Amino acid sequence: MKAAPFVSANFLERVADPGSPLHLDYLAYRDGRITRAELVRRLPHVAMIGDSVCLDIYISSPWNTFWRARTCRGKNWFLHLDDAPCVCSVSKSLEAITPFVAIEFAGIGALVDHEHGRPNLSRRILGTRNFSGQINELVRARRFPDLTLISIGHNNVDWAWRCPTHELHTPDQRLQRLSRELRENYARELRRLLERAHVQKHRVAIVVYGLINFGSYFEGREAAERLKQSDTTLYRHLETTYKHFVSFHPTYRHDLIRLASMVNQELFKMVETFNCEVLQYDEHIQLRYSDALATANLNRAELLHPIDGWHASLQGHNVLGEAAFNDLRPSLDFLDIR
Repeated sequence: MKAAPFVSANFLERVADPGSPLHLDYLAYRDGRITRAELVRRLPHVAMIGDSVCLDIYISSPWNTFWRARTCRGKNWFLHLDDAPCVCSVSKSLEAITPFVAIEFAGIGALVDHEHGRPNLSRRILGTRNFSGQINELVRARRFPDLTLISIGHNNVDWAWRCPTHELHTPDQRLQRLSRELRENYARELRRLLERAHVQKHRVAIVVYGLINFGSYFEGREAAERLKQSDTTLYRHLETTYKHFVSFHPTYRHDLIRLASMVNQELFKMVETFNCEVLQYDEHIQLRYSDALATANLNRAELLHPIDGWHASLQGHNVLGEAAFNDLRPSLDFLDIR
């Protein structure tokens, strides 16, 4: 499903203000020297690459899940377009600073995939692009983003899925292999993104977010499970989770937490490697690893969706959005967005 850009609704009024950094561009538009489309292209552009952690989604019946996967846009911690109920999203916080264009590539079930891999049937039905597909669309975009946020890899830590029986009991080697493979696939796609950024004439900032804090997340999940035991009408699709994510079973959670921690260490080292070997002399690109989501506290049941107890609730998106935005200051300063 092709990503559509969302433009700040009141951007013309704001750039018309003589105090706006884009006021000269507005005057060029007013005088007919540039088109409205060109004026929009000169606004800061912010993109999100990710999976269902970045989306206002929950799992229920197959048809309803399919419909939401096709329509859930603009109601999450990255991008929220409605006035009410309001999510403390990155877009709302950023709009307080500047009008901008947001582009959301994230998809339900998206994986950090191998470059020659093909999404399975369920992902194709849902219209999901994996990491490589999202990167494809971004690098082909006519206007390359000033700021790209990446939050993906959560579906890759389902280590018990299709796991040989003997490795279920001694998973250490499997966890190490999965974390190493994720880093290799992630690095290959990130390199393509950096190569595209290298030829841009404007500054480019990229933020790689670590995976969410699964340790605190499962505390919230366990609280939801206790509530359901006392009232079976709650979290109607709590068990449906296990059909889609085997490692959410209580038996496998400990090693999922371990794998997520290993992945975050790999992502941190990957960013350090790129900064030392690729970007050392490229002063118009900033690449950062952020642990904002990896340290956000998700240990309360109300932070999980009341239907599936899996994805984030409105309150959960508030926690993630606040954490993600609060760590953006170095990137915004680099882009001179104040």
